[in-house]
Amino acid sequence: MDTIPFNYLKPLYDAHKTEYQEAALRVLDSGWYVLGKEVEAFEKEFAAFTGSQYCVGLNSGLDALILALKALGIGVGDEVIVPANTYIATVLAITANSATPVFVDSDEYYCINSKFIEKAITPKTRCILPVHLYGQSSNLEVIISVARKHNLFVVEDCAQSHGAAWNGKHTGTFGDIGCFSFFPTKNVGAFGDAGAVVTDNAELADKIRMLRNYGSKKKYYNEIAGINSRLDEMQAALLRVRLKYVKEIIDTRSIVAQMYLKLLRNDKIILPKIRDGASHTWHLFVIECTQRDALQLFLKERGIETQIHYPVPSYLSEVYSYMGLTRDSFPRASAQAENILSLPLYYRMEEEKADYVIDVLNNWGA
Repeated sequence: MDTIPFNYLKPLYDAHKTEYQEAALRVLDSGWYVLGKEVEAFEKEFAAFTGSQYCVGLNSGLDALILALKALGIGVGDEVIVPANTYIATVLAITANSATPVFVDSDEYYCINSKFIEKAITPKTRCILPVHLYGQSSNLEVIISVARKHNLFVVEDCAQSHGAAWNGKHTGTFGDIGCFSFFPTKNVGAFGDAGAVVTDNAELADKIRMLRNYGSKKKYYNEIAGINSRLDEMQAALLRVRLKYVKEIIDTRSIVAQMYLKLLRNDKIILPKIRDGASHTWHLFVIECTQRDALQLFLKERGIETQIHYPVPSYLSEVYSYMGLTRDSFPRASAQAENILSLPLYYRMEEEKADYVIDVLNNWGA
């Protein structure tokens, strides 16, 4: 058996190569490369895909989070509640706005533990920022209820949850703003960095459009202090192709995920759980093992590549050491960081490769 990569992006291109090439040439031939018809069309199509009124294309998922919080007026002296086990980009967006992240431990589904949110609220709290990690929705029913009770904003980090839903409604459409990354590995992935926000609030959409474009609606007339965070025409055109096939992309990943769930049988390995009411789009298939490092080496020696998402929790990273948090501050998130391992999973992954991964895992420690 050849080496099994953790991820393999080329099949995503090969499957619809002609359409991608036509889209790229269409942009090149147009002579218009920034904020043109392709961005406008993609924004309409992605808004429709999520069930939102508005979509604003941006340079990255991080910029989507930064500008979402900025548009809501969150800044110095404000607190934003965030899951302890999220990727650091979520936290960077908070501190980039000079606000304070307030971490809440994770639950068994790798999302924010909604039972602990209300206890973390203080008079300085302005926003709850749930992250639908690995492709599964957080418990939005509780999160939205708590937010309404305390008059808080909700910004959803949907960087990994393209196509995921809570009780049939797309993630990103419950709060004030939903933030998406289109990094190439995502189910709706670009061929470089790209991102977007979705919202049903016309005023917020207009403000983020200004923020992405130097703070102006009209060229050279700047109303607010903005930045340059524009989704470019080339990425928008390529994303329009990718979006057409997102259901197929999710379906093929789900086939492998279901094989793992059904056939992995090793009492040393904990399989991921699916929350009642949530759909899972399997951006990542994450297991837990108390001997994670030994297991990862065992798999590597047998030609199976894996990754860890994420080995260092944000609250333990050097950049946030000034907060004085420790491993004991968030026991579940800390334990997950020490035990989690992401298995190979990608578009059109061959079943025989999945079978091999399963066989190796089932025989580990036997």
